[in-house]
Order: sequence, then structure tokens, then C-alpha cells
Amino acid sequence: MTNRFAVVLAAGQGTRMKSKLYKVLHPVCGKPMVEHVIDQVSKLNINKAVTIIGHGAEAVESQLKGKSSFALQEEQLGTGHAVMQAEELIGSEDGTTIVVCGDTPLITAKTMEDLLQHHIDQEAKATILTAYAENPFGYGRVIRSSEGNVERIVEQKDASADEQKVKEINTGVFCFDNKHLFQALKEVSNDNAQGEYYLPDVISILVAKGETVSAFQTDDIDETLGVNDRIALSQAEKIMKERINMDHMRNGVTIIDPANTYIEQSVTIGRDTIIYPGTMLTGETAVGEDCIIGPHSELKDCAVGNNTVIRQSVAHNSSIGNKVNIGPFAHIRPQSDIADEVKIGNFVEIKKASFGKGSKASHLSYIGDAEVGSDVNIGCGTITVNYDGKNKFLTKIEDGVFVGCNSNLVAPVKIGKNAYIAAGSTITEDVPEEALSIARARQVNKEDYVKKLKHNQ
Repeated sequence: MTNRFAVVLAAGQGTRMKSKLYKVLHPVCGKPMVEHVIDQVSKLNINKAVTIIGHGAEAVESQLKGKSSFALQEEQLGTGHAVMQAEELIGSEDGTTIVVCGDTPLITAKTMEDLLQHHIDQEAKATILTAYAENPFGYGRVIRSSEGNVERIVEQKDASADEQKVKEINTGVFCFDNKHLFQALKEVSNDNAQGEYYLPDVISILVAKGETVSAFQTDDIDETLGVNDRIALSQAEKIMKERINMDHMRNGVTIIDPANTYIEQSVTIGRDTIIYPGTMLTGETAVGEDCIIGPHSELKDCAVGNNTVIRQSVAHNSSIGNKVNIGPFAHIRPQSDIADEVKIGNFVEIKKASFGKGSKASHLSYIGDAEVGSDVNIGCGTITVNYDGKNKFLTKIEDGVFVGCNSNLVAPVKIGKNAYIAAGSTITEDVPEEALSIARARQVNKEDYVKKLKHNQ
């Protein structure tokens, strides 16, 4: 198999984004757009991928570390000039090079593979990825010969009336014979209004030498969408979201309303799980089989087991087991570990806490910096008082404990196995196993007190 190389153009500043963030690092469904491109390129059996960086070079290198080599384009003098920067890394090699823009996050490995194969089959020195555009205004037109090979690319401003009627457009993705590419780049001129070196000029140089230049038309123009502003970014986000949701549905996940469900590409979901509207699944979230998620729930960087229900709730950076019931309106904060068959009910907040199998906090409680054992019942309004203004402290509740309503557990404190806490207690000392702890003032009734109040008015 011939050597394969890839050049990813990612040096432009992206001024139309009007952003402090470097353009190709803007995320699409949770992943920077240039990383989408690199991840697809990596599926092509590439010998070496070179990303051309400029503005924000260090940030891009950090994001793509281990996935690409890099070449710096210190001055942005056009796409041809950008590719020239890769010469030191791959210019002397035999093989085929694909050039793709780092702001085209929807491009797929399949389309690029089909382009590469067409290039080989046609024995071409260059092949252009083209697309059919119903409204091609503003795009470079691909003009073919009667034999079907490419004669030239004509930009909108230079196209004749007949050429403007052509609806096959240049997408900006190319395949080249590697050595012919870098030889032709030496002949590209910057004699134009912008004083830049344009990659499409390589096409006319190769045609003038009698070399075969072919074109391969993709069936899906959406894949070639270049993101240059926030409007195009939202379009890419919408298309990527639809693509991700359809993949999950094909794999056995029920998504009730795909248009109102946001799932990032890094998320995995098991079969027969149902996702209700308003749900966001992001980061490295993994949801098991036969779950019900939503409506209106947010999971980020969470591992969720099988047969778990999470309704109208938020969970971040936590582990949630099998047959767990969460919500409505619960908040699972980072570093929580919830075992199987746990119930976290409405308006319960969990933070950096572990819950053993079968334990319950059914409503209106805050459990933070705590170790909760198995088969524990935490009554309504219970709080682990974990913060003294400077430091956080641990509350430990052992197996089988029953905590009555409106209890304050002032950390550091340990509640022994099978102990009972009376409702309304404020616990400041450890409770022994199987003890009943009552920490409240004895009730006192002041008879006729209200009458005395009225006399003083």
C-alpha cells in the first residue's frame, strides 16, 4: 500500500468568530472542531499527519498532543503557503497526501477514504473533493473537460456567466501525489490582490504540465461545511447532534425527541435505555442498559449502571450504580459514589459522598463529605454539617442507621451501625452502634403565654 500523509490546515486566526478562543478550538458537540478532523484522519491508515498551526499554536498543540505532528506558519500568507510549511516533515516522501481544513468538523473518514481511493484509481496527480450546491454563489466552480477530468477551478469573482451556472464546487479538500505537490508549490505565485499563495493554484500548474487532475463528488455537502463564524458553528453543532443521536438510535437507544436532546460524541449509552427531552449527556459519560434518563436532566463525566432512573436532575463526575433512582430535582455533585439500589429523592444534594447499597435520602437533604453505609435511611431535612469556615470534615454513617427528620450531623462525627438518631437532633459526638441518640431540648409548654402577649399590645 502506498504511503499516506495528511496536512490539516489550522493556522488561521478566525477573526469572524469574534472570540478570544482560537477558531479551530471552538467545540462542536463537546470536542474542538480540529480534533474532530484529526480523529477522522487517524482512521485512514496515515503514515504521518501534520497540523499547520499559527495563531494559538501552543493551545492547539496541547489539545492534539500525541495525535499529530506540527508545523508552524508564522505568517498567514495563504493556503498554499500553509502547506509549504509541511515540506520539511514530508516533502521528500513518496506517497499520497490529503489536505483538509481544520475548521470542517463534519468531514468523515469514509468520505476521505473514498476520495483517496478515487485518486488512486484515476492515477491522478491531484484530486479535488467537490460537492453539488443548489446555490453555488460564492464558491469556486470546478470546470471539467469532456473526459471528466478537471481543467481549472474558477472563483466566483472570475467566473463567466456560463461558469457561474456550474453547480459543482470546490470544498477545499484535496489529494495530491506528495512529491508533485511540493514541486508545484514552488511555482505558485503570490501575484494577486492579497499577496498570498493559494493551494488551488497547484491545480492549474499540474494541468498545464499535462498531469491528470481528477475530482470526486461527495453525496453530502454538509460534511464540507467550513466554520468561519458563530452562525456556521451553530449549523455544524446541529448537524453533528443529529448524526450522534441517529447513531445511538440505530444502536438500540430510544430518544423520544432528538431535536431537544443533546449528546456529545464521547458519550456511550446501552441498549433499551430511554432518553427523554431536555436531557444533556456530556463529557466521558457512560450510561448502561435499560435506564430512563430525563426529562430535563444533565449528566457530565458520569458512569451510570443498568436499570437506573434519573429524572429532572444534575449529576457531575460521579459513579452511579444499578437500579438507582434519582430525582426529581436532585443534584449529584462531583466525586460522589452511589452504589446499587440507592434512592436519592427530590431536592437532595450529594457532594463528595458515597452511598452503600440500598440506602435512601428521599427528600430535602444535604449530604456532603460523607461515607454512608448500606441500608441507611436519611430522613427529610437532614444535613451533614461539614464546613467550619476554614476546613471540610467527614461524616461517617455506618450500615443500617436510621436518621430522623431535620437532623444536623456536625462533622467530624461517626454514627455507629444500626443506630437511631431522633428527629430534630443536632449530633456533635459519635453515636455507638445500636444506640438511640437524642440531642434536643426537652419540650416546655408555657400555658396562657399568648394571652399575656395580647395584654402587652
